[in-house]
Amino acid sequence: MRWLPVFFGLLVFARVPLLIAQEGDSLDWDIDAVFGEAPDTSTKEKEASGGAAKDSTVSTLIRGGASVRKEEPSDIDALFDEPDTSEEEDESSGDSEGFTVSALVRRRGFTFDASFGFSGGIAPGWNEAPWFPEEDSVFTFSPGVKMTASLGLDLQISEVFRVKTGVGFEIPKFAFTLKDFFFDYIFYNAVFVRGGKYALTWGISPNYQFTNLLARVPAGGPSGDSFILKADIPIGIGGIQVLGQTRANLMGGAIPSGESIGLGGKYNLALRWADFDLGAFYQKNMPPRSFLSIKTTIGNTELYHEWMIAFNFDEFSMTSGAANIGFAHDFFDSRLSLNGELFFNAEENAWGYIQETNLREAYTSPFIDGLNLALNLLYRIDGRGNPRIFTQFLYAPMENSAQFVPGFRLNPWSHIEFYAAMPMALGSRDGYYYTHTFILDNQNRPRRFSLMLLLSLNGSFQYGRYF
Repeated sequence: MRWLPVFFGLLVFARVPLLIAQEGDSLDWDIDAVFGEAPDTSTKEKEASGGAAKDSTVSTLIRGGASVRKEEPSDIDALFDEPDTSEEEDESSGDSEGFTVSALVRRRGFTFDASFGFSGGIAPGWNEAPWFPEEDSVFTFSPGVKMTASLGLDLQISEVFRVKTGVGFEIPKFAFTLKDFFFDYIFYNAVFVRGGKYALTWGISPNYQFTNLLARVPAGGPSGDSFILKADIPIGIGGIQVLGQTRANLMGGAIPSGESIGLGGKYNLALRWADFDLGAFYQKNMPPRSFLSIKTTIGNTELYHEWMIAFNFDEFSMTSGAANIGFAHDFFDSRLSLNGELFFNAEENAWGYIQETNLREAYTSPFIDGLNLALNLLYRIDGRGNPRIFTQFLYAPMENSAQFVPGFRLNPWSHIEFYAAMPMALGSRDGYYYTHTFILDNQNRPRRFSLMLLLSLNGSFQYGRYF
């Protein structure tokens, strides 16, 4: 139990309970996601909708989770705290005063959406940092272009039954993909069930997602997209969630076996002064894991604290875990946002599934060991184009390794974004961030020092019809 002294040291420093975490891949890092910001949407795009759209923000009123990153907002989620109202009462009056919020949110109808994206850029760089001997360094230019499109349908069949699905395709590698494909069903306005293909996230940390137990995968086991059947049961000011999950290749016709199905659940308690999440997850060929996360706000500062335990019932002395403590604070009328986190991981040989992004395919990655620090900074500049300067710094002192990503973002015109960033791996050649670099060239060779210039054009259209 060599990790216990550090574990309790964090506890004394934080004066609040601790938790275990997983290393998030920096390629997935989104400066808006770190600070909880919504993507920009132009006014013209909002006005292009051909019908009334459902107000998904209602879900924020009832969500008891400790993190805004938990899952995609949905109308079913928004109903958790609604009073029990029968269909007879909903339909008893023809005027607007006879409708409840529940009936308005669950109106029969459909929403059709379509989106398009184009991105192109260059990423000149080296497979070795410039300060290492030149004979070991290889320069590559790595230009790239990508076009994507998607079509989706959100169908409210009845007040208790909803289905959502979507497909997408892209070039230059012409490929069709099935996006979210799930159903929602409500039993007695008290049990909310969702089943199908979608991603669900537990935990808080935007840097080390170790409490996201649903992303854990066994070494050499199934590691594809997640298929989940879950039930949410509201209880007072919180609720219980139970689920089963598999990452078996259902798209390829595979039948999930007992080894590929994981079972878990969590309890949420939302108090005025803090949010609590307590959960557990188990799948064969992995240790049973449990986590606790706490988030509170003091003044203009958000504080969060998490811990996780991986049990070893055969040899209890080998039980291990991880913990973190972090904060987020805004300065200068929210122009400057700062996020910092301290994370210690004592669990060895742990793997996590990293979802696909616009820059790379999905893959599995080991968790980083030992003590880690993260710092994210975002500065918003007034002026045309909404310019923003951002920086991410990840440091593993026990590995003598670090990752540094400075850059900026600009929106010169509607729907158009320009990114410039310079990701680099610092420290020892044997360190974690040098051996697990997240930037690859066109031949999938690692690049430890590069300049990324990206121009993207994105837009979407939505049409709704309700009865």
